[in-house]
Amino acid sequence: MNWRRRLLQLVMALYACAVLGSVAMVAGPVLNDARIMRDPGRGMATVTGVNWLRTSAEYQDEQGRYHSPRYGLLYPTGLGEDQRVWVTYSTSDPDLVKVEGRGWTLAVLPALSVWAVSTLVAGAGWLAIGLYFGRRNKVTLP
Repeated sequence: MNWRRRLLQLVMALYACAVLGSVAMVAGPVLNDARIMRDPGRGMATVTGVNWLRTSAEYQDEQGRYHSPRYGLLYPTGLGEDQRVWVTYSTSDPDLVKVEGRGWTLAVLPALSVWAVSTLVAGAGWLAIGLYFGRRNKVTLP
């Protein structure tokens, strides 16, 4: 078996997954924003909880019903508990809610960061494999 070739294929496969993840980090928010803007509603939300996984909030829709989005708010950076913020939501899916004035462009910088770091790691792995197997396979002449 050619270990060098298999390891290089592994590096490329992992790099491809990281690049795909970077693309998804932007594509998901673009799709969410498009769904919200297809039939938007606006409401005042109260932030009910903030943790590393999500920011929970409760808001009242235009029909007077209260909603607490299952997965929290989109683009919640900088919000604190008990803070009140305007939100835009999808009237067809009230669980899809974003902080008003924020959008998918906030996902570009993190996605570029993931892409850059994964490029550096993949490059270092590629170089390390090349150096390791290049040195091992050298033939010395007498």
